[in-house]
Amino acid sequence: MGGHGQPLLQVSGLRRRFGEHEVLHGLTFDVRAGQAVAVVGPNGSGKSTLLQCVMGIQPPDSGSVTLRGAPLVESDPAVRAELAAVDDSVDFFPDLSVAEHLGLLAAVHDVPDADAVVRALLEEVGLTEQRNQLPGTLSSGQRRRLALASAFVRPRSLLLLDEPEQRLDGQGVDWLIGRLLDEKAAGGAVLFASHHAGLIDAVADARCEPGRQSG
Repeated sequence: MGGHGQPLLQVSGLRRRFGEHEVLHGLTFDVRAGQAVAVVGPNGSGKSTLLQCVMGIQPPDSGSVTLRGAPLVESDPAVRAELAAVDDSVDFFPDLSVAEHLGLLAAVHDVPDADAVVRALLEEVGLTEQRNQLPGTLSSGQRRRLALASAFVRPRSLLLLDEPEQRLDGQGVDWLIGRLLDEKAAGGAVLFASHHAGLIDAVADARCEPGRQSG
């Protein structure tokens, strides 16, 4: 299975409500290998809710999320091996340095030549000088770059990003655009929420608007 014809990620009829307020109105879309889908809309339209439902952080009230045709269960080791996510809930190991944090993630995921991969990634995200600092001592922009590095240091088929451009400067956004284009070129799938028109225009093959009524 799993040829080019089958979507990697399928979201079907997804509904999520908070009290009387329905945030996701039966949302349906696919993300295929080598494709990026941007989740767009104003604040409060359900972008983060959608991503959290896909990540397994929030349960939808109805509908389904599947990865390679099977229900996406975040606790499933097979799913964890394919999924890398970055949002504002990302936690770092508080007692490990920046380099140790990335090195541990690489080791857990059996990344070949982990030390070299970590060194190259620290250089790429501009954290080489901070490699021996604890995450709690980093600026907010540096923590965002560490969060992105935490996703890029590991193998993955699907990248889920909630406003990854947050707290990045213009140079950082340019780097992120290039990184996500490389991700697609390597056959990876990307689902990302963003307000940044330049990032969306450069990277997205399709757009999804959770705040719009489906059907």
